[in-house]
Amino acid sequence: MNESTTVLYRPVGEKELALIAESDYTAFPPRLFWQPIFYPVLYEEYARQIARDWNARDGGSGYVTRFHVRTEFLNRYEVQTVGSARYQEYWIPAEELEEFNRNIVGKIEVIGEYHSS
Repeated sequence: MNESTTVLYRPVGEKELALIAESDYTAFPPRLFWQPIFYPVLYEEYARQIARDWNARDGGSGYVTRFHVRTEFLNRYEVQTVGSARYQEYWIPAEELEEFNRNIVGKIEVIGEYHSS
């Protein structure tokens, strides 16, 4: 990759992962009407915690995705800290998700998988 990118992570459930797969792992699906913000996170550990403790518990399966986004695009957003410094994320308005997807470089990878017992 010649251009500057930032590695981000996103914990997803089974339904969202299926929609990502439909895009050939190149885009996140549009938000639902009650989801005004898209939350990619900065740290793998944080994404794993959400996938394990929330997605898997609530939906049976949780997955951690990793992807690269053009840093120049991300510079328009402020990093949000929710709790401690290891809980950092971007808040991307739902209406800007399509543009966010156009700034993903390469494929969205699944790097973790959790299932409720």
